[in-house]
Amino acid sequence: MHKDSKIYVAGHRGLVGSAILENLHQKGYKNTITKTHKALDLTDQNATRAFFEKEKPDYVFLAAAKVGGIVANNVYRADFIHQNLMIQNNVIHQSHLNGVKKLLFLGSTCIYPKNCPQPMKEDYLLTDILEYTNEPYAIAKIAGIKMCESYNLQYGTNFISVMPTNLYGPNDNFDLKKSHVLPALIRKIHLAKLLNEKTFEAVLKDTNHATIEEARSYLLEFGVTENSVEIWGSGKPRREFLWSKDMADACVFIMENRDFKDTYNDFIGKVNDNNSEIRNTHINIGTGQDISISELANLIKKIIGFEGDLVYNLDKPDGTLRKLTDVSKLNALGWKHTMSLENGIKEMYDWYRTK
Repeated sequence: MHKDSKIYVAGHRGLVGSAILENLHQKGYKNTITKTHKALDLTDQNATRAFFEKEKPDYVFLAAAKVGGIVANNVYRADFIHQNLMIQNNVIHQSHLNGVKKLLFLGSTCIYPKNCPQPMKEDYLLTDILEYTNEPYAIAKIAGIKMCESYNLQYGTNFISVMPTNLYGPNDNFDLKKSHVLPALIRKIHLAKLLNEKTFEAVLKDTNHATIEEARSYLLEFGVTENSVEIWGSGKPRREFLWSKDMADACVFIMENRDFKDTYNDFIGKVNDNNSEIRNTHINIGTGQDISISELANLIKKIIGFEGDLVYNLDKPDGTLRKLTDVSKLNALGWKHTMSLENGIKEMYDWYRTK
């Protein structure tokens, strides 16, 4: 990419897209294009076509997606598969038709099988069944990977897929009904501390309630009281977390320095060989380090300064017991994370309190 290249960041208001946009601006890329969902509905084929034909971007970061936590993924199954497939199909196809030089498609490590060997290597894709609760979302993302591969092989495009691990950072979703585990724990433990300290004005502002009785009743639905915070499951599952700004840096690095051919080193030079099989060209983006939910909750509790109890609700599902990415491919391509989990949580908590 050149500093004056026209770069379209789809989904620039989300956790992923906003971090990528900020990274681009910090590195001197000023000719960026963004559109809100209201201005451009990427599930609309005609609107997406008109946008690409008018703007003709040189590079595309496809970070737009319908995302959510375990509850949202399981309840809104049709929405997750339909909307994500529509967004991907429209953006990837129009990128091909309008001569985009390079596209980066962002997926998720939920693409891997439920009982995937650990750590998860790119080659483990499609080797077993998926986790049921997020199967529709995962299938959509797998389709995106295969779409990028297929367009590259048939049309000679330069579309790369990256699969970030669990992300956290500024502009994360803190909605207690829909958020992922890390931001949910930060908010729940923060509110429990405010209740314990009787800082009721701050509680009302955070929950948008008129009275403290209403706020208490609302928070009780999520297991938050002045003395304790409920956590779903046993706390034993282990998860990997990546600072969103590190993820953005990895994405921009790949766009600047790597091409599709670099993602399948074992097959370089064999694209036109009918006997070759180009598979699993996606790149895991993560830290290669994980932590149990219990350890995570206690770390957040320590950072926030809450002295109450953590109560584990064993009636709630644990989900997959371990999800750790193998990042050897990413490291071999020349990039490694820099933010520690503890420092990242501290920065995220500071951001949340001042937003």
